[in-house]
Amino acid sequence: MKQLLEHIVKALVDEPEKVEVHELEGESFIILELRVAPDDMGKVIGKQGRIARAIRTVVNAARTGDKRRVVVEIVQ
Repeated sequence: MKQLLEHIVKALVDEPEKVEVHELEGESFIILELRVAPDDMGKVIGKQGRIARAIRTVVNAARTGDKRRVVVEIVQ
């Protein structure tokens, strides 16, 4: 999951070297904290959150065999 999120976001931003993803695991969920450069925040969120919603959908659809929910948090 972490590598998928990094790959998607690095393709969207102008400063891919500043993309950081931290993974926190729980019993029923996985939290992926995403950090990008301040100038790239708008590109990751998109108009009315459409890009962020699409990223979350793709990451959740990619969980194979794992019943835990994946939560993508975009952190400043």
